[in-house]
Amino acid sequence: MTGHHHGSAAHAHATATGAHRRRLAVVLAITLTVMVGEVVGALVSGSLALLADAGHMLTDASGIGLALLAGWLAARPATTRRTFGWQRAEILAAMANALVLGFVAVTVIVEGVGRTLSPDPGVDAGIMIGVAVVGLVANVVGLRILAPGQGESLNVRGAYLEVLGDLLGSVAVVAAGVAVAAGFPRADGIASVAVGLMILPRAVLLLRDVVHVLLEAVPAGVDLAEVRAHMEGVPGVVGVHDLHAWTITSGVPVLSAHVEVEPRLLDRGDGTQVLRRLRTCLSGHFDVDHCTFQIEPPDMRSTETSAHR
Repeated sequence: MTGHHHGSAAHAHATATGAHRRRLAVVLAITLTVMVGEVVGALVSGSLALLADAGHMLTDASGIGLALLAGWLAARPATTRRTFGWQRAEILAAMANALVLGFVAVTVIVEGVGRTLSPDPGVDAGIMIGVAVVGLVANVVGLRILAPGQGESLNVRGAYLEVLGDLLGSVAVVAAGVAVAAGFPRADGIASVAVGLMILPRAVLLLRDVVHVLLEAVPAGVDLAEVRAHMEGVPGVVGVHDLHAWTITSGVPVLSAHVEVEPRLLDRGDGTQVLRRLRTCLSGHFDVDHCTFQIEPPDMRSTETSAHR
């Protein structure tokens, strides 16, 4: 006997993100526009710090893009061939994103160190400062657009923090531009390394999260020992085994288990009543979107060759 429980938490998150999807899209457009402007500005001025900040803008754009992708994929219907729809595609996109960001960060840091040791005296500080100030203003505008939604949606909150981080990167480039104008050309390389060091943790953390999901590890915030204790505390339940919890995509945890029930209850046909108690228990204590339980008598476990705790 199996039971399915669809919680409201992930739906609430999806709805919250959906309500602010337009805000995310506007900030994404602004970020991509400024990123292209910074690449052009870097080529014209010869500033590596501007190019590094464009890479930092890429981290913002990819983060916001993933938030929008998650909302769009979550809305796509499941099919008989893809029973969870396209939700896992977000994780694959995040993996590609993490690898690209890691490459950008390492390249910027290596080039920045080289530029610091052998500064380029031909950097045009005026263009460098002008483009960086435009980026700074764009970040401020992005923060104002996202501010109303950051308390309601985790995805919007994440995008807000990324834009805030890029604001610091733009400040670093402006400061470097001023230093270059004042006769300290090494500042361009130093700022490049600083921005690269801002990008690298984002890439590492994103890749760690992706690996966590792909290895189907227990979702963050879910304590299986506590889940088991709650389940075994339900009247009629005498044991729980083959307890698994994993994540389909961000915000969509899944749980399955074999639940051993007192034979007398099963003989009376009360297995469904136990199932209802389990669903009520888990929906009240744990933020798990989708639960599947197999209700069985205790003696069935001895026939399962793959059974584990």
